[in-house]
Amino acid sequence: MNRAADVAVAGFGLLVAAPILGIAAAGVKLADGGPVLYRQQRVGKDGVEFELLKLRTMVVGAETKGAGAAVDEGDSRITGPGTLLRRLSIDELPQLWNVIRGDMSVIGPRPTLAYQVERYTPHQRRRLEVKPGLTGWAQVHGRARLPWAERIVDNRSPLVDLKILLRTPLALFSGTYKGASGGWRDPA
Repeated sequence: MNRAADVAVAGFGLLVAAPILGIAAAGVKLADGGPVLYRQQRVGKDGVEFELLKLRTMVVGAETKGAGAAVDEGDSRITGPGTLLRRLSIDELPQLWNVIRGDMSVIGPRPTLAYQVERYTPHQRRRLEVKPGLTGWAQVHGRARLPWAERIVDNRSPLVDLKILLRTPLALFSGTYKGASGGWRDPA
């Protein structure tokens, strides 16, 4: 998608999602009094880091407890409201603001963590040639259940982007859990 389309889609998405975001934010705040937003450094286009926004779905300081960055279904660090927010991918809605800021695109590979990028092969580094997206090939073809090698897409086109966009609503309900490896590589 081009920049104008990204801003239009993200702006419309924020407008439509505002009531849902308001209710979700209240639920996050009421659950434990901690911050509503979770901010995390992710790697974007050309390897430039940016601050990714999400609704907080885990206890404060969760990255330093338990499995660290890896999250699996039933993880005790997930808050009560966090379970529903993750299941419906509502926790990802603040990333519409990342799109408006220009850090992300609506469609592209999901942004990854720096430690993951450090382990990329030359082929995997091609992910960094485009802006990361809210949704993409992997999200509509199995999400974290898709083997890492199958998440790298070489053939992008407006038609592929449109198909991804149309398949995204159904994919939102397919789950997001990644398992012990964090979902970015096949288990050994």
